[in-house]
Amino acid sequence: MTSPLHFTQGDLQAAAGVVRATALHQEALGRTLWPPASVTAERLARHYPAPTWHVAWRNGAAVGAFSLLDTDPPFWPDDPPGEALYLHKLAVHPACQGQGLAHTLLGHAAQVTRAAGRPWLKLDTAATRPALQRLYETFGFEPMGERDVFDFRVVLYRLPVSAPGT
Repeated sequence: MTSPLHFTQGDLQAAAGVVRATALHQEALGRTLWPPASVTAERLARHYPAPTWHVAWRNGAAVGAFSLLDTDPPFWPDDPPGEALYLHKLAVHPACQGQGLAHTLLGHAAQVTRAAGRPWLKLDTAATRPALQRLYETFGFEPMGERDVFDFRVVLYRLPVSAPGT
């Protein structure tokens, strides 16, 4: 049996460590997800400030991370304010992959979104990543179409979450 997870918010250094380890692992497998040089703490902070990061911990080690943004104009330009939280850089440390942690992270992101009173959790993923698309779809995200953003094609996803008290 594995030890339970606990979550913290705002630890950019820990989050960057998980994201970078994931990027290096994917690159070693020939499946570059994010160029490792683009996921240093300093570079991540430019688009994903420290308070947006959520880190999952097990036995004192950071095992997963993601960022939740209040707005996401490049990917969701037509969304009205307050409609959603936007998930980016979901990562599970390579040493912990294959244990269902991605779904646990998604569940925590949905819980945070619900507590914030937002009806939707939204994200995007590269159109060339069918395994990630399956991950999101098996969790319950629905595809909302595709769009070209920053010279690459993405699939947009949304998950309805219930507001508190509903």
